[in-house]
Amino acid sequence: MAQQRRVQLSTQRPTSTVCVLGTELSLDVCGSAPKDAVAFHVQGTPGVKLYVVHDTQSVKLPSSVSRWPLATGTEVLLAMDALSKDVGDEKVRISYFGEAGGVPVGRAMLYLTCVDVSLDADTNRSGAVSRTLLDKATWTWGPDGHGAILLVNCDRDDPKAETLDNRDTAVRSYADLKDMSQMVLRTRGPRTIFAGHRLVLHVDFSDADKVGVFYGGNSVALEEYKHVLGGSKLAYAIKPSRHQEESIFYVEGLAFPDVGFSGLVTFHVTLLESPEKGLLETPIFTDTVVFRVAPWIMTPNTAAPLEVFVCSVDDNEDFVAAVGAMAEKAKCPLTVCPLLENRQDRWIQDEVEFGYVQAPHKTFPVVFDSPRDRGLKDFPVKSILGPDFGYVARQAPEGASSLDSFGNLEVSPPVTVQGKEYPLGRILIGSSFPRFGGRRMAKAVKDFLIAQQVQAPVELFSDWLHVGHVDEFLSFVPAPDRKGFRLLLASPSACYQLLKEKQEEGFGEAAMFQGLEKVPKPTINEILANEALRKFNNYVQSCISWNRDILKRALGLAEPDILDIPQLFRGDVAAGAEAFFPDMVNMLVLGRHLGIPKPFGPLVGGQCCLEQRVRALLEPLGLTCTFIDDYFSYHVLSGEVHCGTNVRRKPFTFKWWHMVP
Repeated sequence: MAQQRRVQLSTQRPTSTVCVLGTELSLDVCGSAPKDAVAFHVQGTPGVKLYVVHDTQSVKLPSSVSRWPLATGTEVLLAMDALSKDVGDEKVRISYFGEAGGVPVGRAMLYLTCVDVSLDADTNRSGAVSRTLLDKATWTWGPDGHGAILLVNCDRDDPKAETLDNRDTAVRSYADLKDMSQMVLRTRGPRTIFAGHRLVLHVDFSDADKVGVFYGGNSVALEEYKHVLGGSKLAYAIKPSRHQEESIFYVEGLAFPDVGFSGLVTFHVTLLESPEKGLLETPIFTDTVVFRVAPWIMTPNTAAPLEVFVCSVDDNEDFVAAVGAMAEKAKCPLTVCPLLENRQDRWIQDEVEFGYVQAPHKTFPVVFDSPRDRGLKDFPVKSILGPDFGYVARQAPEGASSLDSFGNLEVSPPVTVQGKEYPLGRILIGSSFPRFGGRRMAKAVKDFLIAQQVQAPVELFSDWLHVGHVDEFLSFVPAPDRKGFRLLLASPSACYQLLKEKQEEGFGEAAMFQGLEKVPKPTINEILANEALRKFNNYVQSCISWNRDILKRALGLAEPDILDIPQLFRGDVAAGAEAFFPDMVNMLVLGRHLGIPKPFGPLVGGQCCLEQRVRALLEPLGLTCTFIDDYFSYHVLSGEVHCGTNVRRKPFTFKWWHMVP
């Protein structure tokens, strides 16, 4: 329905007003009628479309009825569909008649100027601003949805800048402008009318701290771009002298969706009329446009790798070389974080998670910095944040636990669950059973992940582990069939089954950890005879089985989508479980190349039987298994290959706004 505005008329003097293209004016014919008038006649110049609403019927003029009764509920509506060339170049005259008819008892004149005022953004999500018939004031999801999109401008395009691009009120580079979304104000009609009326761009008070708006007039010089809206600036009057038919504003996001912020931001442009000097201006037209701030999106193991990260510390030279060789096989660049920057902190998976933000006009990676803050705490800001590489962080004011490290943050590949599609997968986080004293992920991190909406998080039970991360018992690898992936789960029962098999084949005396100095070397017979170990692994298996059921329900998986990777754990219920031998699911996935912790299992016919079993499970999927020795450099410190590496991956081809959360 067209925006409608009531206009008061007068028989004492002519009235002048503006009619904005696409809107209607409702003329108050009864309010201005002389007291003895009972009927009226209305006529307008050719550029005015007139309608009389009488007895709930709308009649287009001219009509066979020449006089209309002045009854309550009678109104005159008008619209204009062509811009005025001059101020007041169209008019409407209303003549009032008494009982006797004949000569009019009064006349009201209305002079009209038709202008066009429109605030537009990339509502149809094409990557460019265009005028649209779509409702700009609403935002809808899905392939047929509409509504403009805004990026949080959280990168640092100027390497000399002290802070993130959205933490200042300056435009430092043209690259900075390219991260922003355009909002175009169009005004057409006689220029003098805009000198006598004010145009104000404004933002709702509740949205002002979420956005920044820059305007450079008609200049291309960077220094001309001024911060005009956002923060404490709620309104900006567009000066007619600088005003051309099109004004381009640049909008940046300051905050990601989170608790108390849905991600939607509303802008308005309002045309104000000054009736007389000394009186307040009155609004006569408002146009509105809504943006949604793009969410932060994680990428799964199965996405193509773009860059591998690993830390160089005092004792992991061979490990770094092995990861480098694997990255080379996968044709993927390797970034080594040096000792000076990691300060003996090798757990790069725990410090950060790589994701991205996307709008139709731009996509760039964004690193999510965990609240963990150990030796690597400055690495994301000092070495990753930069041009077209954004940064976001959340703190844990209540104090960070191990569950806040991002080894405890994973995402599944795309899945469909009982007809509901998750085209960007589902986030997986580890938590505790709702029991007294259990550890859980920081509220600020969990709230942030939920608020992004597009990768609905699933909570798993990981507090049974000493470290407590989901990557200690699960991983995803690409597959050529079924859902395009397999879920790998650590499995004590599969391990006992394998060892029993080997014992029955006569290899009971084959020992673990061959070639490792000062490490006890239990045989298959000894492991199978260790009742306490078996009992503890039964408990571990029950914890993993609980998660298996959650994952099957939450990701819509069937048994053939899951592979059980033989694994034993040690520890006790109070201290939590740790891997008995290097934890093979804690692997690095680079396309079809897998970097798997070398388990040092019992040698059967000169081959490690654990490696053999894992190859037999994964190689038929077209995957290449490389077993990496991380025993002394990571395993004995309670982590493995995945914990010690990180990967920036290719964004999904699927556009997040096409989904329906």
